[in-house]
Amino acid sequence: MLNLVYHQQFRKHYKKRIQPNLKLRSRFEERLKLWIVNKNDPILKDHSLSGDKAEYRAFWITGNIRVTYKIYDKDVELYDVGTHNQVY
Repeated sequence: MLNLVYHQQFRKHYKKRIQPNLKLRSRFEERLKLWIVNKNDPILKDHSLSGDKAEYRAFWITGNIRVTYKIYDKDVELYDVGTHNQVY
């Protein structure tokens, strides 16, 4: 099983962008649980990134809110969260 790690940038942006909005926070928690169980669920639209972020992947929280992450040996580091324009 992979260990979930939260990058400092993720923590900062979650606190600012997600946490204040109860509905968005609830959706985030729901989608994160789903992603942990099955990252290939089509509702998440998990995908690899390209260009200067080619080592990262992302999944959808809502139509415009994304989580970017990176997989290491036994860790998954959640790197950023926010709108499409904010995280890419």
